[in-house]
Amino acid sequence: MEIIKKATDSLKMLTEAALALLSLAVVVQILVGPGAPFVPGDVVGNVIDVTKQLGGEGVVGLVAIWVLVHIFNRKQ
Repeated sequence: MEIIKKATDSLKMLTEAALALLSLAVVVQILVGPGAPFVPGDVVGNVIDVTKQLGGEGVVGLVAIWVLVHIFNRKQ
């Protein structure tokens, strides 16, 4: 059971780090522009595309967004 707890804690930490890096990339791309050499690709465009895809799915998209928000806001 201890192994599962350690694995879960590690995944939570990795997810939080990935969200922090994504947020940083969005802010840098907004401030510097799409030509920022240390931010590969179009981060803001990708976030907008994912949002459009989830919004275009109607109720299924809303449920998916609700599940993601619930997972990230869950208390320990």
